[in-house]
Amino acid sequence: MKRFWLVLLSLGLIVAFSTSAMAVDVKFSGSFYAAGLYQDKTAFDGSGPSTAFYFQRLRLQTDFIVSPGLKLVTRMDILERAWGAPRFAPGTNLQGTAAVAPNNDMYSAGTTAENENIAFDYLYVEYASPIGLFRVGYQEDGAWGTVFADSAAPLGKIQYMFMAGPVVAGAYIGKFADKSLTFKNPAATANYGDVDEYCAFALYNFKGGSAGLLWKWYSNNATRISALGFSQNEHVLLPYVKAQLGPVKVQAAVVYGFGDYIKHPNPGFGIQTSKLDDLAGWVDATVDLGMVYFGASVVYVAGDDPNTPDKKEGGFITGGSDYNPALILFNFDRYYWAGPTRGYGSTANPNANDNPFLQNNDAGISNAWLVTGRVGVRPVAPLDIVATVTWATVDKKFVPPSPYVLGGAVNPVTSNGNYGTEIDLAATYKITNNLSYMLGVGYLFTGDYFKGSANNRSVVDDYLVINKLTLTF
Repeated sequence: MKRFWLVLLSLGLIVAFSTSAMAVDVKFSGSFYAAGLYQDKTAFDGSGPSTAFYFQRLRLQTDFIVSPGLKLVTRMDILERAWGAPRFAPGTNLQGTAAVAPNNDMYSAGTTAENENIAFDYLYVEYASPIGLFRVGYQEDGAWGTVFADSAAPLGKIQYMFMAGPVVAGAYIGKFADKSLTFKNPAATANYGDVDEYCAFALYNFKGGSAGLLWKWYSNNATRISALGFSQNEHVLLPYVKAQLGPVKVQAAVVYGFGDYIKHPNPGFGIQTSKLDDLAGWVDATVDLGMVYFGASVVYVAGDDPNTPDKKEGGFITGGSDYNPALILFNFDRYYWAGPTRGYGSTANPNANDNPFLQNNDAGISNAWLVTGRVGVRPVAPLDIVATVTWATVDKKFVPPSPYVLGGAVNPVTSNGNYGTEIDLAATYKITNNLSYMLGVGYLFTGDYFKGSANNRSVVDDYLVINKLTLTF
């Protein structure tokens, strides 16, 4: 009899699990691109060779819909690599800092070596409950409001949000690094060295646009367990507004950082206690007249003042990797695949920054005033051609190397201020509803910023050609 009940119970479990599996609906979405890039100069001092290569990536998202309002979301990047290029060893550290757990790929939950094969970035459960929406697991972080200052990357988070009419509000906590004693981290000696993020947000949707505010609190205690013994408590406010006024689309965003950039309980160990006082902003307008459209943007990202070591006014906040105003200057795709284009001394495009929470993300605009204007034309429905002129200069001309840099960056010494003027021409042809081809050419009249601290040096102009085939599904 006991055996009979055991067999019956086993059959019941099989039926139960089979029923649950059959109830799951699976949906796939994603994108694939294959691109080729040629850059004439890889160093503005003329020492670097040209470079030409092809690269690709497949991004696949899978939603397991268990029931209405409940699903499991995964996303992976597959074969993200340059064709025929050497592959990275699994232990190679390309990006990363002491404050945040080292990672070979700054916008992935996996390493560069894993992304060259398969790397999972998202894995979270989403539950639309009667009291709001919950998301738990690795999910997107770093994107808010407009594209300016966005650096979308996966992060382990617990998020809650709700909607009340036109208002959407919520909060979440995120984990950048955990220093607790675990089997994977047997050398841990303290449980207070974590790096965390606490956030709250609210936005209001109105006809033709939205406006919102995000507050972030970064708590970095990783360095408390080192000989330096300091901590960081930074706060960031990110208000934005987007509005469609007839044919005119206006966007604006401000990012302000304040708090303790370095909080040392016992100053005098070569570490200067300092406050964060960093500011960035962006205003963009586009007039769309159908066949023809035109627009302009103004960007400001503060630079650090070398005369105030007790304040951090620049380098913590950047324009973000998702905002790409030009094909050469401050362009993430070019930077990610070809690396920074360097000038004399430690000058480079883009600049290094001092934000450990972005895992030494040096892709965004920093220490800059930037103005860009664009004119586009759609001669036929599938074709979009746009010409762009971008001019950029520094906010602070002279920034000496600082021992207070936390992200591993060394701020460049330069007595010059002009990054240069870039002219871009890009055409995108929509082959089908899901398949498009882009061809772009950019030419940079290189500025004297890249001469470094000596004006008698010469710099070379640069140009780039890129073509990209993109499939979405």
